[in-house]
Order: sequence, then structure tokens, then C-alpha cells
Amino acid sequence: MKNLKFLVVAFLMTSCGTIVHYDYEKSTDFSTYKSYNYYDDMKTGLSQLDTKRLIRTMDSKLKTIGLTKSDTPDFFIDIQSRDIQNRNNSNVGIGVGGGGGRGFGGVSVGIPVGQNSHTREIIIDFVDDSKGEKLFWQAVAESSYNANATPEKREAQFVKIIEKVFAAYPPKNTK
Repeated sequence: MKNLKFLVVAFLMTSCGTIVHYDYEKSTDFSTYKSYNYYDDMKTGLSQLDTKRLIRTMDSKLKTIGLTKSDTPDFFIDIQSRDIQNRNNSNVGIGVGGGGGRGFGGVSVGIPVGQNSHTREIIIDFVDDSKGEKLFWQAVAESSYNANATPEKREAQFVKIIEKVFAAYPPKNTK
């Protein structure tokens, strides 16, 4: 029983975290990229305030990596996001059954447990316009979120997401 409780707690703690998937062009020499900027016509899918929070957080992180924001950048960043409502398929089953001389019968009822959860997917693309809009690095982050969170909690969530997104940038196994 103790093992079951431990597994449930471990699942709950890991299910609320951010999941990040990366992809990149293997032939890219990441050391040639020193400056960046964002596309002017970027449609992030976030509110204007959340877009500002995310960009401010990214600028801070990219600076620590050694990249500089510039009007004549080596590459551009595109950000897209969408909200995903995940259906809760957790059920508790209650069954009643019986047997008699002539056959076996039963009734089962499923009761939903919990609520539907919301996930935000954020896609960050690094694009080299000098090479014909060549996408050379992409991160897709999925994390749960509360649409009614305070501005401070939203900012903290973006910090966690961006830390995870850029934990493996630049990729180690290039060229």
C-alpha cells in the first residue's frame, strides 16, 4: 500500500511539470549565431501581457547563454502557442454482480474523478533568414497552466518553461 501511495504522489508531481521536445538541423554550426531578434509579425497566441512576459524572460535567458538582441540579427525567433483542454478520463468503477442457478448478471457505473485540465503548448523556432528562412532549431514545450493565475505566477511559470527550453541549447552533438 505504501508503494501505491508513493507512485500516486510521484505521478502527480511529474504530471504537473513542463515537457520539452527539441529538434534541430544537424549540419548547423551554432557557434556562428551570436545575435537574434523576433519577427515583427509574430502571432504568439498569447495575450499581449503574456507575450511581453515571455519575451522578457527569453531575452534574459538568451543573454546568459551569450546571445545578443540586435536590429541586424544572425537569426530570428518565432513563437507560437495554443491552449489544449485535456479531457479527464479517470473514472472510479462501481460494480454489482450476482449469480444464480440460471445465469450471471452485473451492473457497472463509471464516475469521473477530478476536472479537465488545461495545457499550454509553446513552440519556439530559430530561423536563419539569410539562408532562405531556414529553420535550424525548434523547441516545443507543454505545461499545465491556470488561466486565472496572478501576473506573478504567470511570470514564474514562464521562467520555469524557458529554463527547461534552453537547458539543452545549443545542442552538444553538432558538427
